[in-house]
Amino acid sequence: MKHSHASPDILLLDNPIWHALSTEQRHLSQGDNLAKRFPKGVAPFGALINQSPASYEALKEIFPDEVAALFLDAKPVLPPNWALVHGGQIYQMVCETPLPGNEHQVFRELTEADVPEMLALTKLTEPGPFLSRTIELGSYLGIHDSGSLVAMAGERLHLTGFTEVSAVCTHPEFRGRGYGNALLSVLISRIVKRGETPILHVRAENVAAVRLYEKLGFNVRTRLHLAVVKYGAASHHGDGE
Repeated sequence: MKHSHASPDILLLDNPIWHALSTEQRHLSQGDNLAKRFPKGVAPFGALINQSPASYEALKEIFPDEVAALFLDAKPVLPPNWALVHGGQIYQMVCETPLPGNEHQVFRELTEADVPEMLALTKLTEPGPFLSRTIELGSYLGIHDSGSLVAMAGERLHLTGFTEVSAVCTHPEFRGRGYGNALLSVLISRIVKRGETPILHVRAENVAAVRLYEKLGFNVRTRLHLAVVKYGAASHHGDGE
């Protein structure tokens, strides 16, 4: 499913978490030249330079008693004593030709003061992991109704030439009003103006979301494997194949 692109940097996207932690977000990186992670409370994501036993050993050192969420370009090949706690497939989508969207919606920049409401909204809607310090990863925008946060979207992974949009969610009682599209349009416009390409990751089975993102100019670049792994745990789920 992988496609060729003109940009010489597109291959960075085969290991996006690794390259984010090695480039634009290296100030948040913990680990070494085999395995890296975001700080606890920022994101549960880790990354390997490759799926060698040595890399998993390095991962164990930085995730001693926690699960690590990995984006892999091949099926997980776990050494002994590692377990797949949860697995699945995700599409990586790239927006190389943004379509015009609704950028006139009233919104505001979210700050640390908004984190409790952001945590509540993401817990309700489950757009993906959002923790107490996730807001440190980039800009987050919100739409409010009667003073309450009802929709949000933001930036997560930043690597050379690319920014990932994430945490796109709307309170169930306010869906169907185009809030998510409006916030995404603003984020996409900002990313493009910085000379970067917007990307996102979405579960492969979430067909409705994939169609929505395609309408905003995103196209599927490749399929990655989401592997939530833990050292010394019992395996719970396969990776959907």
